[in-house]
Amino acid sequence: MSAYIKALVARETGTAPAVAELRLPEIGPGQVRVRIRAAGVCHSDLSMVNGTLRPPHPLVLGHEAAGEVVEAGAGVRRVREGTHVVLNWSPPCRECWFCDHGEPWLCSTANIAALENGSTLGGAPVHVALGLGAFAEQVVVPEKAVIAVPDELPWESAALLGCAVLTGTGAVRNTARVAAGDSVVVIGLGGVGLSVVAAARAAGAAAVIAVDVSEAKKALAEAAGATDFVVSSENLSKDIRSRTARLGADHAFECVGRAATIRAAWRATRRGGQVTVVGMGRSDDMVELSALDIFASARSLRASVYGSSDPDLEVPALARDVLSGALKLDHLITDRIGLSEVPAAFDRMTRGEGARSVVVF
Repeated sequence: MSAYIKALVARETGTAPAVAELRLPEIGPGQVRVRIRAAGVCHSDLSMVNGTLRPPHPLVLGHEAAGEVVEAGAGVRRVREGTHVVLNWSPPCRECWFCDHGEPWLCSTANIAALENGSTLGGAPVHVALGLGAFAEQVVVPEKAVIAVPDELPWESAALLGCAVLTGTGAVRNTARVAAGDSVVVIGLGGVGLSVVAAARAAGAAAVIAVDVSEAKKALAEAAGATDFVVSSENLSKDIRSRTARLGADHAFECVGRAATIRAAWRATRRGGQVTVVGMGRSDDMVELSALDIFASARSLRASVYGSSDPDLEVPALARDVLSGALKLDHLITDRIGLSEVPAAFDRMTRGEGARSVVVF
């Protein structure tokens, strides 16, 4: 039977989303219905509201979430009713060229901005963000879009594993491969940036320099493991060099998604260093570097998509780290909110306040 749920719906670009009642589709073969227990408010959600991304509307927002399977369709083998799961907004097909060559995070069928799934009470179709639409009481998703986690894992921690923690940790471990003794600068201290800070420190980085426009982020950065905190300014590259034997950092992670901060990360890195872009920006925000600078500096510039990770393997591993105490996430959650409070969380995000807001159902 179809389920009637409340969800956060964006009607069009530039307007505040609002809670609405929707009708979920009946599950089909290979699908599951999940009752959402917690969902993190990610910058990608804001990007779908403010026009950075332009998915179809009306759109159910949300993609970083965890919940409990309440119904499994025919042929489902990964989970059963009652299984606790983290949602995966980029499930690999395991069949395309990228999956066959060990790069499931670049899967040809994944990373879809929105899919039609469900309808309004009047029968009009609605779309769900990144194939999930997790700012909702329940979702219907393919079996491959859920990853089982231990029942004892707290819902809020489980939700963060689905995007912020996996993205930030993977950028350090898989993309940049930070080594013990390296120096690291992290620009942008939202949930992803703070996860990068924590992962870099755990990797044994000698210096982890956290950078943000807000002085209020200093305590969060220190809680995540930063050795230094710098308020971003025109003198950022000098500030970083003064802390890295006048060389610049071995690694810079850009967690904002803007051309200006990508250039700042480039300038803050030593010759031969690595710049890893983690933030997702606008298609018309162009990054300019001179041909001579690229050659003479010998720096590398690359992106990290979903932490260059295989979520089916790495989410369970991260869950075990949380349960063992090796990975602490409490400092990432600065606000626990209801579904109707997500627009206010977007406002805090725009002002650079806090880390992660988590919707608790």
